[in-house]
Formats: sequence, C-alpha cells, structure tokens
Amino acid sequence: QFSLFDEDSPQENGVQTNQYSAISPPSSPVAQDEPFSTYFEDKVSIPDNVSQVFSFRKLWAFTGPGFLMSIAYLDPGNIESDLQSGAKAGFKLLWILLGATIIGLLLQRLAARLGVVTGMHLAEVCNRQYPTVPRVILWLMVELAIIGSDMQEVIGCAIALNLLSMGSIPLWGGVLITITDTFVFLFLDKYGLRKLEAFFGFLITVMALSFGYEYVLVKPNQGELLKGMFVPYCADCGPVQLEQAVGIVGAVIMPHNIYLHSALVKSRDIDRKNKNEVKEANKYYFIESTVALFISFLINVFVVAVFAQAFFNRTNIEMNSQCNATGSPHTSLFPLNNNTLEVDIYKGGVVLGCFFGPAALYIWAIGILAAGQSSTMTGTYSGQFVMEGFLNLRWSRFARVLLTRSIAITPTLLVAIFQDVEHLTGMNDFLNVLQSMQLPFALIPILTFTSLTSIMNDFANGMVWKISGGIVILVVCAINMYFVVVYVTALNSVLFYVFAALLSVAYLCFVGYLVWHCLVALGVSCLDFGSRVSNPPAVFIEEQSEYDS
Repeated sequence: QFSLFDEDSPQENGVQTNQYSAISPPSSPVAQDEPFSTYFEDKVSIPDNVSQVFSFRKLWAFTGPGFLMSIAYLDPGNIESDLQSGAKAGFKLLWILLGATIIGLLLQRLAARLGVVTGMHLAEVCNRQYPTVPRVILWLMVELAIIGSDMQEVIGCAIALNLLSMGSIPLWGGVLITITDTFVFLFLDKYGLRKLEAFFGFLITVMALSFGYEYVLVKPNQGELLKGMFVPYCADCGPVQLEQAVGIVGAVIMPHNIYLHSALVKSRDIDRKNKNEVKEANKYYFIESTVALFISFLINVFVVAVFAQAFFNRTNIEMNSQCNATGSPHTSLFPLNNNTLEVDIYKGGVVLGCFFGPAALYIWAIGILAAGQSSTMTGTYSGQFVMEGFLNLRWSRFARVLLTRSIAITPTLLVAIFQDVEHLTGMNDFLNVLQSMQLPFALIPILTFTSLTSIMNDFANGMVWKISGGIVILVVCAINMYFVVVYVTALNSVLFYVFAALLSVAYLCFVGYLVWHCLVALGVSCLDFGSRVSNPPAVFIEEQSEYDS
C-alpha cells in the first residue's frame, strides 16, 4: 500500500501538508477566461470560535447536503414502492424499509467522507483512478441510472399535475411544465446556496405535511405499525410480498445518490490540511445525514401505513363500488372482478379521493408534486456532477444544465406522448430494474476508494468497515440482482432470454473488474497483479500534475 504524501513533506496540526494534501478537482488543459460556475461558487463558512464537543451552531452550518441527499429517498419511485408495499403486504414489510434506510445511511457516510477528505467527488476520483475504457463504461452505466431515476421523477410530477387539474393537463404537458420549472428552480443558488437549501427544506416540509395529513386522516393501527417495523418477520407472505420486499431495497438505495452526496459536501469551507477540521466535518455530516434520513423514513412510513390500513387486501370490485358511490370519474380504472387491488401513484390518489374525499386526493397530489420536483432538481445536479467528473467538462453552467436535462428528458417525453397516464406501472417496474442493475457501479467504487490510504490517508476505512461494507454491498447487490432475474423471467420471451444472457456476460465481466480493484483496495494482496489502485505514488502524482498543469 502506498501513501499519497511524501515522507519529507511538512506537517501542520499533525497532518502532512505538501501540495498533494489537498487534491483539487481536475481542470481543463485549456485556460478559461470565464470563471467556472458550479454549485460550490459560494462556500458556507463554518464557525471557528466554538470549543465545545458538540455545537448546534456548527451543526446548522453543516446542515443542507444531507437533506438534499435524502430527497432521493422520497422520490416518486420510492413513494410508489411504499404504497404498493402497504397495499400488498400491509405493515409486514416496514422492517425492510427501516433496514434499507439504515444501510443507505452507512453508504452515504462513505460518500460524504470521500468528498470531505479528498475535496473531490466520486466521479472525479473515478476519473483519476480508472483507465479510460472502464471509466467511460462506468460513466455510461451511471448515466443510465440517472436517466431511469429522472424518468420516474418527471413522470411523477406530470401525474401530480394531471390529478390537480382533474385531467386537464395531459401527461406530456406535465412533463413540459416540469422541465421548464426545473430550469427556473435550478438557478436559485444564484441568490445564495443557503436559499437553495432552504427551498429544498420547504419541499420536504410540504411532503411531510401532505403525507402526514393522509396518515392522520386514515388513523393506522399503531400496534400493527410498530410490530411491522421492529419484528423482522412476514407471516403468510408469498412471492408477491418477497418481490415487493426486494423492490423496497432497490427503490431506497439509488446509485446516483452516492455520487451526489460526495459532491454536495464540498459546499462547506473546510481546511482539509487540518486533520481536526476534517474529522469534525465528518462527524457533523454524519449527524445531519442521520437526522435527514430519519425524517425521510418517517414520511415513507406515513405512505406505507396509509395504504396498509385502508387498502390492504382490497379488491377491484370494492374500489369500483366505492368510487361509483362517490361519483368519481375514475371508476373505470377498477375492473369488476375480485382480483387484489393494484395501485400506483396515480391510482393511489384516486382511491384516497374515493374513500376520504377530494381533499385527500388533492393533498396527495401536492405531496407527489413536491417529491417529483425536488428529486428532479437533485437528479439534475447528479447528472452535472457525474458528467463533469467523468468527462472533465468545463462548459458554461447553462450548457451543462441543458445537456444533462436533454439526455434525461428526451426518453421521458417520448413515454409521456405515447403512454397513457393510467398504464405506467409496467414502465416503473422496468426503470426500477434498470436502476438495480446500475447499483454496483456506485457501491463498489465508493468502498474501493474509501478503503485506500493513498486517497483517504488517516481516514481510510478500518478493517471493521471494510468487512461490513463489503458484506452490505454484496447483500444489496444480490437482492437487486434477484429483482432483475424475477423481472426478466416474467417476460416469457425466448428472444429476451437470449438477449439477457448475452448482456449478463458483459455485465458480469465489468462488475468482476470493479470487484477485483475493490478486493485489492481491501487488502487481498494475492490478487494484486497490475491493479491500478496499488500503483506507486509517483504514478498518481504524475497523473495529478497533468490535471493541475
């Protein structure tokens, strides 16, 4: 194992501080007259005159990135997974949601530490550490994940607008409105980073109030809720509930969010040459992320509990009868049969309106709109960070936003034009599978790089984190691969099977390549026969000088 720092370099506060102790983001070899505009133009200063072990002033200064990160746990894909979990399994899968959120927190901790310690986000580190071909493949895989997530988020906004307008705004119209207002909101940081973070805080508050209102209205059984949350068992559960449990993990842990969080933490003014400041930043970011994910978990619980209490084991004919009795124009959504009710975020609003009145439907739609709008904005930031990091782009801010939005929006608009708002569940399942397949391309690199002392120095993962992180990532990836296999086998097409088999070979080869690098970083020295992660310091420093020249 090698160190990024020279042995003869001076020390400051116990940390070596030569020119490589603060790795700067890669810059273009071509000089730019115009300053490079990013999310980090204005860095938030941290109070330095606070001496106590814990300071609320300092926590407040670090508050922001974790809440932006937590929005990915509240996007329309997660909300749909929540309501389907409640409708199909009642309260029985809440412990899966709790476990997935805790695992997500541990993975976000790794992402935040990478950004704080190195001053680079995950895409930038991948750019420097992987050779060209794997780096490009990795970028394409992460872009696919962002596109899949963005499609769910924009379609979620469009569905909310359709419900709020009583069907007057078609799906494609809602997509165009979402695209437009996203561009407007994305430039809020021109008025100050804290104002942008406050706006995201407002959207999270809207979600909490909207879904909290539904929770109070429905009055779920608190005993069953607590039992489902803390007793890891699913009585009388079959394949349907198992698939839903797997879907919960896939919806909660999203690949692009790892890249996003590692970039967002760069927005605080931290002296990375000072070991104590870095350690303190890691502590406060972890506390903030814990609070943010706890709030997102509560909001998810609201949704699961509402549909578990009101719609678990309901049939289509019951829904049809109730909607017909209340004069709902959506009665035709539910066929006259005794099949178990299947809901998505559109039908979810409809059934709430049929059982609890129009106010329940409109408040639900407002919550979905806030979820979709906030996650669309953070998804756009993810796209910018990933593209800048992997491709080393130095374009103007508007050009970068336009490109990242165009890549994600084009397929969404096509779906909106040719697909009916009432029949989007199949597309949502496909997008969940797409994102599940991309999960290794975030989790393996983050464990690899946070385990390397050459990158993290004294903040590299210890043996406990290496082993536990490896096990967690293995379990999460295995669960998601099961979800993919279930989806593919349900297609019942020989052509799809052949295509999936060929794709799987290439996919597993690339995952194997990343795993090899990861195992070398974790200390499996017998596999170290040319892995780039164990090159001598001179190689890394030479590469550094190419970026900084």
